[in-house]
Amino acid sequence: VPFALAAGLTGAVDSSHIIVVAGLAEIAAGSIAMGLGGYLAARSDEDHYASEHKREELEIVERLDDERQEVHEILESYGLEREPRELVLAAFERNPTTWVDWMMRFELGLEKPQPGRAVRSAGTIALSYIAGGLIPLTPYLITPHALLALRYSVAATIIALAIFGFVKGHYTGVSPLKSAFRTTLIGGLAAAAAYSIAKLFSS
Repeated sequence: VPFALAAGLTGAVDSSHIIVVAGLAEIAAGSIAMGLGGYLAARSDEDHYASEHKREELEIVERLDDERQEVHEILESYGLEREPRELVLAAFERNPTTWVDWMMRFELGLEKPQPGRAVRSAGTIALSYIAGGLIPLTPYLITPHALLALRYSVAATIIALAIFGFVKGHYTGVSPLKSAFRTTLIGGLAAAAAYSIAKLFSS
């Protein structure tokens, strides 16, 4: 986003100072908005888990027969016969805490959120946004000529996008080269579109 903004403004003005000010403002606003979004998303997960956990605790008391049947159905889907299912259920009834945690995972598909995840998520997203945003903006800090800065910005951002895409592909199991190409292409098209639109209106 900061790359597309800087490229777009370069199509409208020839002052690096204006682009730097606008870019820094966008990075500040974007990092806050994205960080807050990450925080709220993580907190929503925590609230949802707590709500469902409380509901399961009530159900193993107030709807015991239904919960027993659900355990049988889940275990049966894994191929367990009646006798071992009864043994598992008996163990659950002796340890309600384990039973609730098991139902959360195998019935609802919910994992317990890690403590402090919301704050870590917000911080990680915000700092990453700032670090990523400064890459295309740095050339404008070095030279007062916006068009010259744009060339350096394009080169720096393409390299950064390619590296990010490659690393992302490595960790997500996708072909790193394919991921690098896709990430670079999308970022390049966004910047090219912003630059073209700004240039069109400025002329």
